[in-house]
Amino acid sequence: METLKNELEKQLHAAQTGDTPSEVFMKQLLGSQIFMPVKDDPAIGGIQRSTRAQPLVVQDDGGASALVLFTSPERAKPFLAHYPEFKGGLLTEFTWILEKMDAGFGIMINPGDELGIDIEPELVRQLAESAARPN
Repeated sequence: METLKNELEKQLHAAQTGDTPSEVFMKQLLGSQIFMPVKDDPAIGGIQRSTRAQPLVVQDDGGASALVLFTSPERAKPFLAHYPEFKGGLLTEFTWILEKMDAGFGIMINPGDELGIDIEPELVRQLAESAARPN
C-alpha cells in the first residue's frame, strides 16, 4: 500500500481493512474535505466563460452515472491522465458536494486506485439527507 496522504485516506484504509465499520467511515467522510476534478473552461482574455464548475461524471457498464472524487489532488493524477480536459479541481467539503448533487448519481472515490470506494446512489441520497439534518 502506498503512503496514505491525509486523514481521510487513513480512515478509508481502516474501513477497507475492517478496522473501522463502514458506517463510521461514512460519518467521517461527511466531515471531510475531498478533491473534485472540474473541467478546464478556456478563458477568454483571462475571464472564465462559466461560473459553474463542471465536475467529472462517468457512466458505469449499466449506464448509471457517478461523480468522480478523490481523497487528494495527488491521488487524482493517474486517473485524470485519461481526462486531459479536467486539469483543475476544487478541494471542498464533502457535504457541499452532496448539497449540489442531483439525485440518482453514485459517487466513485479514487476510481482505479486500490484505495477506492464506490458509493451507490441510494447511499448517496441517505448521506445527503444525513448531512442536511441539523446536528
